[in-house]
Amino acid sequence: MHPMRRSVTPSAPLLRIAVSLVVGIVLAAKWPLAMTVVLPLLALGVGAALAVGRWPMVQSAMIGVCFVVLGMAAWNWSDGDEERRAGPVAEWFLEQREVLLSRYRAQTDDEAAYAVLAAMTLGDKSALTPDLRETYSVTGASHILALSGLHLGIIYLLLTMLMLGRRGYVLSQAVVILGIWAFALLTGLSTSVTRAATMLSVYSVFSVGDRGRAPLNVLSFTAIVLLLFNARALFDVGFQMSFLSVLSILLFVPLFERLVPMEFLMRHRLIRWLYSLSAVSVAAQLGVGPLIAFYFHRFSTYFLLSNFVVIPMATLILYGALLTFLLPPAGHVLVWLVGVLNRALGWLSALPYASIDHLQLSLLQLLMVYVLVGCLYGILRFFVPQREVS
Repeated sequence: MHPMRRSVTPSAPLLRIAVSLVVGIVLAAKWPLAMTVVLPLLALGVGAALAVGRWPMVQSAMIGVCFVVLGMAAWNWSDGDEERRAGPVAEWFLEQREVLLSRYRAQTDDEAAYAVLAAMTLGDKSALTPDLRETYSVTGASHILALSGLHLGIIYLLLTMLMLGRRGYVLSQAVVILGIWAFALLTGLSTSVTRAATMLSVYSVFSVGDRGRAPLNVLSFTAIVLLLFNARALFDVGFQMSFLSVLSILLFVPLFERLVPMEFLMRHRLIRWLYSLSAVSVAAQLGVGPLIAFYFHRFSTYFLLSNFVVIPMATLILYGALLTFLLPPAGHVLVWLVGVLNRALGWLSALPYASIDHLQLSLLQLLMVYVLVGCLYGILRFFVPQREVS
């Protein structure tokens, strides 16, 4: 028996606003309306929301309707053209990127090691061969080859540690944000990296003064900002996978952590690390696994095992890349680490039933799978006991 039950849905008002915006974008993509129709609807919705201030529930619903209409307007003013011309600062960083790529090339004759190293640390995937991509795809490690939130999250943790954990000071957070965007510029400022850098920047800003950061609200705010600038990004596979994986981690990991007594995990550090990594991996898979099956017709059965290899190695490789930038001879150790990673994943990909291929999900089936994932979340949130805070 649980003396106190929490609601099935988390308290994240910006998440509801983001969902309303997404609904509006989807409706506009299917049934586009001219701005001469959308803008009066938006004005009418804002007026109605202000008029029903005495009834909070009705006002909340009207605000949701306003953001649905705003999503429709965002679709109209977005042309999907994300082409950017590099300025002098960006060009300097791109020159440094070429210097590092040349340094990698000079330190190894292993083409596979060079290809993975260039993709993981500098976002250059031009040297990846089809066989190498297949190995990483079969083992569920393809995400490591595309610079994203995982890579910038590792950089963020390093910068935070270098700031001695003093997250409440404006200067320390300014240094962290500058470091994140410097890495983003160095890797070519791809769309996925820009998304992750924006999200971490928002998180850092909310960290100033040790204010409550509400990760779900931070994620939602980032999605709102990016979609208002480019509503058509909603239909980009990378955008969908990026936000669904983070959303799933934020929702499920706290529940998974409450399944095992904290006292036990605190006494066994290795078990705590293994369990935490497993919780994050399973949570992320619940978010993106159905999408991968829908778009790429594959499910990697050893995703959990591969993450035990990939996540620690990715951390070492990224930290080693930063060290190589300052100390070039360290590149030899870096190349050796990448070779170990390639061999480990090659061995995993050769195991029987490493992946289930030729999956064919319809859009309706995909939605039904996510309904089941949502039901699982609701059940866990309702029945898993809340951990007492001392």
